[in-house]
Amino acid sequence: MGPVIVTDSLTKKYKTKAVVDQIDLRIPGGSIYGFLGPNGAGKSTTLKMLLGLVKPTEGHIQIFGKEINSKNRLTILSETGSLIEAPAYYGHLSGKENLQIVCTLKNVPEKEIQRVLHIVRMEEQQNKKVSQYSLGMKQRLGLAAALLGNPKILLLDEPTAGLDPKERIRFRNIISSLGHDRLVLLSTHIVSDVANAADRILIMRRGKIIEDQTPDTLIQTASGHVWEVTASPREAESIQKQFPVCNVRTEGENLRIRILSRNCPSPHASQVQPDLEDAYLYVTENREVC
Repeated sequence: MGPVIVTDSLTKKYKTKAVVDQIDLRIPGGSIYGFLGPNGAGKSTTLKMLLGLVKPTEGHIQIFGKEINSKNRLTILSETGSLIEAPAYYGHLSGKENLQIVCTLKNVPEKEIQRVLHIVRMEEQQNKKVSQYSLGMKQRLGLAAALLGNPKILLLDEPTAGLDPKERIRFRNIISSLGHDRLVLLSTHIVSDVANAADRILIMRRGKIIEDQTPDTLIQTASGHVWEVTASPREAESIQKQFPVCNVRTEGENLRIRILSRNCPSPHASQVQPDLEDAYLYVTENREVC
């Protein structure tokens, strides 16, 4: 499938600082893209430009082969659903009643409501007042609203932020089921949110796209650079000052440390297979491992 989102030299500057810096995207439909990067990397600004909520300083955006402008923006975006920041609701109304309002705004028949409630697994909570919803339920309701009209593009910005582990897993599983017939672009700084769902990973750092790879290819970039070593707390402190640390866990009185290094960092270290979190750290550290 050809690209449904194309950007050329897309840039957003605030005064002299480029928050998004000359990014070129070619993103096909029918896939889930994980959009990774630390807070402040420019991910949210990029998504807002794609939605026309922020005006680019430079560059061009095409969606479905058409460049977005003031005349066609609403027509193009009618095929796009989004969950950007915390969605606003009428707390005194039920979840279903809130979705009825969204149906009116989107000119979507109300028969859509039961379909999207089923997708986000909220049929049993639909008549409950939103003011009584948990954060996870509110996010799932926001996703249901985004899915009204069955959009071909779904843009999600940090949808699992602040959720407890159980709700995060539930949300991830829902997202994994959505990429068969649409593009899902999931922006997050939590690697585990995309580890098992994404067909491809975009990594953004300081306003630039620094990687666009499949998860397996991205993992291979860190191959040969990930090590584990067991050390005393004092030794561990020294090791953590010398090397980028992927993970630390307690083993009795010692610590098991997972680190990045070009060469064997210790006589007691063993090389291990990298995972996506290792690769993400390796890439965002600009491959400047010790």
